[in-house]
Order: sequence, then structure tokens, then C-alpha cells
Amino acid sequence: MPDHYIVAIANQKGGVGKTTTAINLGAALAQAGHQTILIDLDPQGNASTGLGIDSDRRRHTVYDLLVGEEPLETVIQDTDIENLQIVPATSDLASADVELSSSADRTRLLRSKLQNAAPGKIILIDCPPALGLLTVNAMVAANGVLVPLQAEFYALEGLSQLLTSVRQVRQTANPGLRVNGVLLTMSDYRNNLSQQVEADARATLGELIYPTVIPRNVRVSEAPSHAKPVLMYDPNSKGSAAYRQFAAEFAARLNLTPEAA
Repeated sequence: MPDHYIVAIANQKGGVGKTTTAINLGAALAQAGHQTILIDLDPQGNASTGLGIDSDRRRHTVYDLLVGEEPLETVIQDTDIENLQIVPATSDLASADVELSSSADRTRLLRSKLQNAAPGKIILIDCPPALGLLTVNAMVAANGVLVPLQAEFYALEGLSQLLTSVRQVRQTANPGLRVNGVLLTMSDYRNNLSQQVEADARATLGELIYPTVIPRNVRVSEAPSHAKPVLMYDPNSKGSAAYRQFAAEFAARLNLTPEAA
């Protein structure tokens, strides 16, 4: 394992469970003893809100990290979950694409800032729902890409565009980038379409698809309004059980142990 393992959680489509996956994977890894940092790279700041970081607590943000001169250690802050820290985001980040576009190293800014991360950290990056400069920065910085994929009709069509972007980044800026895996989300086994999408995805992508599927679960939907991951909001819910199981698969796939992480 590298000194720290960086995963971009990406899908250019919104509403697929990307941020929900970021905060609950982060919480589950932290609960398992892994030192974890979540970087909120989405101008909507939903991951920050979902971990209880109110706007008045976001004095230093990922915008300051990328556009300003703030070092990583200044913008990281603790969450209410032991072993889980966050670099929060605000709407200021929406202008970053324009402000960074004139920089010669515009696709490598996040990578250079994360090189100073303490060894042994798992760093999760919650990307915006677009394949713009922020997402490219995340992919250039990352060791792997995790793709949340909603169990719906057009899911695989959108995935091909994302995989093309991963290949382009690998060829031009980050040869070590790999697709860590695809996580099926919002699945409803009472719905034949969900079952068909899962069958098609596994037939097409094989072992890239994680064994665990995240179910459509009311507790998962309610948790953000309480500014908590579902693992804290209702630890005994089906959604919490699924995310804990997925986190174990994620750690096993990367050969992570709490001691190494």
C-alpha cells in the first residue's frame, strides 16, 4: 500500500448515491479503525453537511487548499466520528474551474497538496456530479476510482463515459490510476428493473462490481437531514448493515488493515 491511499468517488450523474456513499464509507472505515480523511470536492458541500459541519464551521475549505495558499493540515478538521476528518466545501468552490483554468498545473493542484498528507491515511474524495476540472484533479491525485452506480435503466450508458475519462487521465497524467470498483446503489429487489440492471452490470463488468448492493432504504434517505451518516443515525438499519459490509469488502480489496491504515 502507498503511504496513503486516495480514492476518488465519482460519477458524472447526480443523484446516484455518491455523497451518501462517501460519508458512510468514511464512517464505516473509521469505525473499523482506519484513519480516514474525506475531501468534499463538490461545491454543494453536501458531504460537509452530512457529517455535521455547519457553514459557520467552514472557515478553511478545499477552495483555500486549491486556489489559496493554505496547506492541507490547516484545512482538515475533525468530525464527531473518531478516526474521520474532513476538508469541507462551500459554494466558493463553484468558481474554481474558472480560476484554476489559467494555471499551468491546473490538473495537478490537488495531487501536489495531498502529497503532504500524513502516512497511513485513507483519503476519500467526494467529486462533483460532472467530469470537469475538479473531478480531473481528483483522478490525477487518486490511486483508484470508486463508482457508485444507481440500479436504473440508463446506468451503464453513463458509466462508459466515466470509464473513458479514467482511461484518458491514465494515459496523460496518472498512469497508476485504476478503477477500484463499482458499487450498486438504491437497489429495490421488489423491482424487476433493479434486478435486471444488477444482472447486466455483473455480466458486463464482472468482478469490478462489489458483491454488496446498497438497498433503497428510508433510514439512508433520512440521515442527511439529521447531519449524520446512516451508521450514526440508525446503526441497526439495513442501510447501515450494507455500508458496513461494503466497507469491509473495500478494505479487503485494497489489502487495508487498521494497523497499516
